[in-house]
Amino acid sequence: MTDPAPLPPLIVEPVVRRALEEDLGRAGDITTDSIVPGDQQGDGALVARAAGRAAGLAAAVTAFRLVDPAIEVTVHRPDGSDVAAGDTLATLRGPARGLLTGERVALNFLGRLCGIATATREAVRAVEGHPARIACTRKTTPGLRALEKHAVRLGGGVNHRFGLDDGVLIKDNHLATAGGVEPALAAVRAKQGHMVRVAIEVDTLDQLDTVLATGQADCVLLDNMAPDTLREAVRRANGRVVTEASGGLTPDSLRDVAASGVDIISLGWLTHSAPALDVALDLA
Repeated sequence: MTDPAPLPPLIVEPVVRRALEEDLGRAGDITTDSIVPGDQQGDGALVARAAGRAAGLAAAVTAFRLVDPAIEVTVHRPDGSDVAAGDTLATLRGPARGLLTGERVALNFLGRLCGIATATREAVRAVEGHPARIACTRKTTPGLRALEKHAVRLGGGVNHRFGLDDGVLIKDNHLATAGGVEPALAAVRAKQGHMVRVAIEVDTLDQLDTVLATGQADCVLLDNMAPDTLREAVRRANGRVVTEASGGLTPDSLRDVAASGVDIISLGWLTHSAPALDVALDLA
């Protein structure tokens, strides 16, 4: 898989700026400003304390530079790199006040995004040898979706919808409100343009058969199905729609699910439950 392009600064900077505003509050870093002389310089290193995949360097660098543009950052292990415990991701030099003030926000982004990229990398490795691709969902931290979904791509995964406006996904509550599969699909096709892709969630093979008979869906989300049922669903779909397994999936079940032949495995826990990677700032 080709490494994803870096996120544009116009996306990263506003997110980091809000985090810094939250941390600095109304009076700034009163601890550092009380202890550290304004003209004191410092050297630091962002160091991985555990093995994983690097992600979030752009956000971390932005945090330091927004606090003090005089801080110089040299990245040694860029986003998308695999790192071992003890590896230096980046070195920093500049005003000591800025290094200390930017530390927590930078590490929050770095640890969170490295954790997501690492979890995604492990999920991708678990399904190697099968065509299934690992995808995230919209279960993201409010305000951090672009950064978290980019971390998934850095881990080798792909993105599901970014929002409610870039694709149709008819779920169980939509079906209950609309009165079933056929009226829901008919309503969507009547109102949406030809460029909008339509996915629909099904819980049973009978529902899948109904969807296939309409010919109105581009993707079918096979929700909470056992591997044997998924295998039968893929057989029935026979390439007419993209098949996506979702719901109740664990790291231990991924290989069996992938062996069913599904095209996509979507995992909410990549972004809502991935443990942060332990990354620290060591100052000289």
